[in-house]
Amino acid sequence: MMTGTYRLGELPLEITSVHGRVQELCRDYACSEPPVFSVQTTEEDIAFERERSAETDRLEGVSVRNFSEGYLEELAVYRKIAEKMPFHDIMLMHGSAVAVDGEAYLFIAKSGTGKSTHTRLWRELFGSRTMMVNDDKPLVKIRDGHATVFGTPWDGKHRLSTNTSVPLKAVCILTRAETNHIERVTAKEALPMLLQQTYRPSDPAALAETLRLIDGLTEACGLYLLGCNMDPEAAAVSYAGMR
Repeated sequence: MMTGTYRLGELPLEITSVHGRVQELCRDYACSEPPVFSVQTTEEDIAFERERSAETDRLEGVSVRNFSEGYLEELAVYRKIAEKMPFHDIMLMHGSAVAVDGEAYLFIAKSGTGKSTHTRLWRELFGSRTMMVNDDKPLVKIRDGHATVFGTPWDGKHRLSTNTSVPLKAVCILTRAETNHIERVTAKEALPMLLQQTYRPSDPAALAETLRLIDGLTEACGLYLLGCNMDPEAAAVSYAGMR
């Protein structure tokens, strides 16, 4: 077993793992502070992630992928962390978070819609003014009416993230369209996608906290719906609409 302490979402936490891959993944987030909580994975946790991934592949009608135990343990560790984070006003969301001039914008959508492609357009348009906070699984903290998004080591296949925290200005639901257009939406309209793209803990108490945080997110941030054709103009349209 291997153990390390890392700061995620402003919280120092201890991770004990079977394999060293997850410790290497979190290396840039290492800290020496006493942990607020600890998580530990087992071979059973890894087996659970393997079966879960295989079931997802079967449901999607694709060949079952043979992931390494190290990769599956990375999933197991983050799942255990995400189960505890809501008690600290933090939730895990599936999305691509990009910052411009010190303000972050979080794009959420169904898998394969083009979140990473769209935030790449932002980086190309704004250059040095931009920073990728996290391209896949950022943490979002809701406290005192404000939202903050954090980089994490779980940052997608392109490995785009920064160990940082940025005020979250808006959440944008990304859809494909022939022409680029953006509109503000209500919390009620955004809620189905927010629920779908937020990690929902198995523990009832943690789930209740997560629902509270989602409500807080809808009050703290602007909520938008973007129709996007992935032309470079899409970045300018979405930024102007949310800015």
